[in-house]
Amino acid sequence: MEQSEAHVAMERPPSCGAPSARRSPRRHSVRGQILDALRDALAGGELIPGEVYSAPVLAERFGVSPTPVREAMQQLAGEGAVEVVPNRGFRVARRSERELAELAEVRALLEVPVLLSLAEVVAPERWAGLRPFAEATAAAAVRGDRAAYLESDRTFHQTVLGLAGNQQLVIVTDDLHRRAQWPLACGRTTRTADLVADAEEHMALLDALVARDLDTVEYLTRAHFAPTV
Repeated sequence: MEQSEAHVAMERPPSCGAPSARRSPRRHSVRGQILDALRDALAGGELIPGEVYSAPVLAERFGVSPTPVREAMQQLAGEGAVEVVPNRGFRVARRSERELAELAEVRALLEVPVLLSLAEVVAPERWAGLRPFAEATAAAAVRGDRAAYLESDRTFHQTVLGLAGNQQLVIVTDDLHRRAQWPLACGRTTRTADLVADAEEHMALLDALVARDLDTVEYLTRAHFAPTV
């Protein structure tokens, strides 16, 4: 089992309810690999809101023992992505429009003042140096890869907020960001045009930050939080 647990692989093709390993694992531990794969499955809509998934069944699909799956799902439960169902497994949480709106409001309360402050002190060339992060998001959007887009989107925001030098701010806002991304209802079509438009806001935001156009920075930041994909 140790050899089989050294990687996370799916034998079945991607489909609703069957999480797939679409990218190389980003962590060394089996639990970390499973956690990354489950997060991808949630973001990509492969785990269906309201459905219950048992650790043994998921473990069989991933080719690992139930223990790391159960540990990963427990962490996701703590993050609000799933709910524990005694003697059955874990139910994927449903996100209401109200909850998404509340998450967007809290993110705006935290991020808008920080970005406005950063816009006044960070050198324009430093903002320009963040363009590769925005370009990575745009590339994922053009491919229509929602899971890759959401990951790149989070990386972009983490990098921008990291300029404030407050690690706790990055941790808290990243948790809020992740909660706003989960889950996508199975059967809902991801519109590439929406992803592309969302990614373009990153470039426009960087342009406004370089120009120290505070009004545009505030407008784009608040608009970006609205759940559109």
